[in-house]
Amino acid sequence: MTDIPFNSPSALWKRIDKAWFALVLILIGIAVFDTEAFLPTIEFGSGALISTAPFIAFAVLAIGYLKATGAENILAKAFVGREVQMIFLAALLGGLSPFCSCEVIPFIAALLAVGAPLSAVMAFWLASPLMDPAMFLITSGTLGYEFALGKTLAAVGIGLFGGSLTMVFAKTPVFVNPLREKPQIGGCCSVKQPFSGKPVWKFWTELDRRETFKDTTVENAVFLLKWLALAYVIEAMMLRYIPAELIAGVLGGEGVGTIFLGALVGAPAYLNGYAAVPLVDALLNQGMAQGAAMSFMIAGGVSCIPAAIAVWALVKPRVFYAYLGFAISGATLAGFMWQTIA
Repeated sequence: MTDIPFNSPSALWKRIDKAWFALVLILIGIAVFDTEAFLPTIEFGSGALISTAPFIAFAVLAIGYLKATGAENILAKAFVGREVQMIFLAALLGGLSPFCSCEVIPFIAALLAVGAPLSAVMAFWLASPLMDPAMFLITSGTLGYEFALGKTLAAVGIGLFGGSLTMVFAKTPVFVNPLREKPQIGGCCSVKQPFSGKPVWKFWTELDRRETFKDTTVENAVFLLKWLALAYVIEAMMLRYIPAELIAGVLGGEGVGTIFLGALVGAPAYLNGYAAVPLVDALLNQGMAQGAAMSFMIAGGVSCIPAAIAVWALVKPRVFYAYLGFAISGATLAGFMWQTIA
């Protein structure tokens, strides 16, 4: 069999970072087809990144510290005891966990393999992609503290919602024998074996932990930079090219239908939780309803590709579809509640 050359088009395409590629392609397109908009777009994106920089810096350092100390092992305590207690703690910790969906695949796989109830795992899975320390800070800086807090509460709430329903219907055909025979492990980022044992808060005393801190900090800084840069450029384009009347007509208003539509649009249209923040900010400025914005963020966060891969990798399709159903219905409820208080 003939091997594919390392420098073949297919090999090169796999090596290209799609976010950076999309950013460059968009900027080239603006420079060619709307030259007058090029510098304003650069200025808008740069200014937004500069204003967000303090939140990014604090977030990446905090995540690096949590990783290097091994504090993520505290999550394991959520999966012991009574099932109702496990669901509550899993939803709470999932909404505050400092790592992305694909990073918890080995953790969840081990828990499922040793018999942790699917209800608690479902609660964690639903809440985990919606909020973390970095996302809270970036959301606060762009959409306001109240929206960030509301989304955090919604993350915990949707975890409780999905976990409780999974427990109630645990013996139905949907949730019986949920695991794939051969889990398809994959993800959006590098997944490292977590530290075992108790957290070591003075991580700098150990070489491996210092390396983990450095690698995690750099990886998350680059990740946030590329996705936020792409999102801010798209935001500038939306503000320039999409009429505010169109957004207000489709996603404006206070009805339940608008909120449900926000969830349906958010599910397939999401980039990731960080990139979605400036996009939602642009939509709100153009007339998007607060409830629709919340349902968009919740449904999109749970169903975005990294989060969906984490679930699809380990469980059978029927459980995956239940997961998506919880996402849409939970997002609609969260949007309706936010609309009434915002």
